[in-house]
Amino acid sequence: MVKLSVLDQSPVRAGGNPREALAETIALAQGAERLGYTRYWLAEHHGTEGFAGSSPEILVARVAAATDRIRVGSGGVMLSHYSPLKVAENFKLLENLYPGRIDLGIGRAPGSDGLTAAALAYGNEIGIEYFPTKIADMMAFLSDEAPASEPFKAVRATPAISEMPQVWLLGSSDQSAAYAAHFGLAYTFAHFITPQAITPILDYYRANFKASSSLAEPKTSAGVYVICADSKEEAEYLASSRDFWRMKLQFGQHLPYPSPEEALAYDYNAQEKRIVEANRANRFTGDPESLKTELTAFAEENGLDELVILTITYDFEKRMRSYELLADAFDLNRSKEAA
Repeated sequence: MVKLSVLDQSPVRAGGNPREALAETIALAQGAERLGYTRYWLAEHHGTEGFAGSSPEILVARVAAATDRIRVGSGGVMLSHYSPLKVAENFKLLENLYPGRIDLGIGRAPGSDGLTAAALAYGNEIGIEYFPTKIADMMAFLSDEAPASEPFKAVRATPAISEMPQVWLLGSSDQSAAYAAHFGLAYTFAHFITPQAITPILDYYRANFKASSSLAEPKTSAGVYVICADSKEEAEYLASSRDFWRMKLQFGQHLPYPSPEEALAYDYNAQEKRIVEANRANRFTGDPESLKTELTAFAEENGLDELVILTITYDFEKRMRSYELLADAFDLNRSKEAA
């Protein structure tokens, strides 16, 4: 049976505010633990009115404190912006606070527009071309080894840890898969961003994987956008918010999440309709049984034993309900007891 986990972008609804969004993140994490989900990941976004989660490491600490058993991690920290030493220290500290429960997911995308990315890297002259070196240094700092960067050979990250956080590389391209394979990291493909190329990219990762001190064999999951409701019709109604929001995003508008009523009342022109239709290729919507069939087939087709579920609806109750229905369909609590 495929494992299910949660990716939370801490969405802000139209008419709502970031404080409400973050309170919903805590409530959703507690619900996910109760329902039997494997892990709970917090995303990183900047310069947008639509998401409140600009600092996943802070949210990881808050969510881990509000839960007892579920693994908690970043999905992910955009390592291109930051010092590998500081990222390693943050997650070593988290591992000491919540031993055996912490995941460190990293990504190379900016998680923002170009100007905001430049502001995040203010004073840092190291460009994206150094991303592989940053991965090598971060892994060395985590494992108490000498980093690859010669000037920092004598530097060690503190505090010490008895167990490494699970490290995942998140991506949606063959480049990210190549990095994950080369450094021997677990790999999560962001299907909710780029659905078309998942099979060859995962095949490439597995074929080129090099065992590392943190991972002996290739390990994969996929981030998928899912809305589960009591009927296909209701799920499509709820998904209309996402259709509208993603269409506006492609025109550079980083908006709060709209209601289905607002989305359905919008007068789409021909170009916008084509964008909406194209974006529907990377979402799963339906009732519990149909989604169980679709998601299981998707996981089997791509050799995945875990799916990281991203669900956003305008109403938080509907969002929570979607995760509840999915957990029931996959019988998550019973699966965890059996494991």
